Amino acid sequence: MPNEGLVPLAPTGLRREVLGFWEVVAQSVANIAPSATPALIVPLAVAATGNATWLAYVFATTALLLVTFHINQFAKRSSSPGSLYTYVAKGLGPTWGVITGWCLVIAYLIIGGSVLAGAANYIKVLAHLFVRGHDVPLTVFAMILVAAAAWYVAYRDIKLSTQFMLALEFLSVSLILILAMAYFLKARTIIDPAQFSFARLHISDIRQGLVLAIFSYVGFESATALGHEAKNPLHSIPRAIPLTVIAVGALFVFMTYTLVLAFHGQKPPLSESNAPLNVLSQLAGIPVFGIVISVGVIISFFACALACMNAGSRVLFAMSRHGLFHSSAGDAHKVHATPHVAVNVAAVVVLGAPLAMFLSHVAVLNIFGYLGAIGTFGVLFAYVFISLASPRYLKSLGELTGVVTFASIITILLLAIPIAGSLYPIPAAPYNYLPYIFLAMLAVGVARFAYLRLTKPGIIAAIQKDLISELLPAAEV
Repeated sequence: MPNEGLVPLAPTGLRREVLGFWEVVAQSVANIAPSATPALIVPLAVAATGNATWLAYVFATTALLLVTFHINQFAKRSSSPGSLYTYVAKGLGPTWGVITGWCLVIAYLIIGGSVLAGAANYIKVLAHLFVRGHDVPLTVFAMILVAAAAWYVAYRDIKLSTQFMLALEFLSVSLILILAMAYFLKARTIIDPAQFSFARLHISDIRQGLVLAIFSYVGFESATALGHEAKNPLHSIPRAIPLTVIAVGALFVFMTYTLVLAFHGQKPPLSESNAPLNVLSQLAGIPVFGIVISVGVIISFFACALACMNAGSRVLFAMSRHGLFHSSAGDAHKVHATPHVAVNVAAVVVLGAPLAMFLSHVAVLNIFGYLGAIGTFGVLFAYVFISLASPRYLKSLGELTGVVTFASIITILLLAIPIAGSLYPIPAAPYNYLPYIFLAMLAVGVARFAYLRLTKPGIIAAIQKDLISELLPAAEV
């Protein structure tokens, strides 16, 4: 199957080898939006997992480090703007590659919409410090403003885009760490026995918390979409991905532990807080810092929306060049050397989904949760497919080892935990419907592919040849 059929692709038109190592890291870090986790995701995870939420993040970090191991089997041998789409196609064949590609497009663009809702929430929190009311026009304006700014930067220049994201995320994370240190200095307590008591902990609690914990990491692999634009991609991308998971994982475990400790006895509890970092600033004795933190969180959400547009548009760009979407989305801008049509499509989806939901009277925080959960299913499936593709790919090269096979089995078992946790016990509505909404969205892309296979029988062979021609050879390592 990996050797199924054409003429090499024309040059992509994307700018070649312009991004340094830290700019590649910036894409993955910004797509995660590390400030978003303590700002909005930790309360949701605590509602499911309670005092053991930090442990859910330890499990998630471990599982995703194993996923990076499989991604890097491809990343250190080849590079492409298609991200995991092209990797899975190399390992399992074009059909599974296409399914993975649609999983990623759904994930990046829907999660982009989720973070727009998160940004709007924190803009509203800031506005309420000065004036009450006007929430509907303010929220609509906030979503449009953040989406338009992200679209403009993504459309213009990938180098500017990644440099901007790197600076924004460094600033935002630094502010959060300063706040946490200030809290510990004032509280004069570090050990929280309640978070190390697992007597009442059930595996179902961890399982449900894992779904949200993995949501926190969504996009860590998105640096792989910069395969043509990164300098020395066969070295920079394989280094950037595990570094991102380790660094961000340490931040998540630390901030989850800090927030759970700080919120003991607080009303409302952490699980019901819509601005936990603002509360933490009050507990640290520097309430004015809450305003600064809110600005930092908004910046992080903006950077994430930008990263989602960058990654989603490049996967869509690669798929369009293989005939899986309208061919115009496979064009690069003649001046800016960006996939401008794909960026436009991405921006419309990123803005359209949360805006339509809000205008249909869905609460902003619910939009954040619902879209985030749908997008998480996309990456979970993509991570399962890459974990299956890795040993298959290495076997085709004659390089398969028992370690890789064992790692593949363990990774898939770990990823099965959050997938199962989202299905059983059956979550409360509407979360019980979200897996099926994702599958329905995926079915649209798969149905188009099935139609193309019937009407263009040579498409599989064409995709395979194009993948071979656009991937850098391993000899360049």
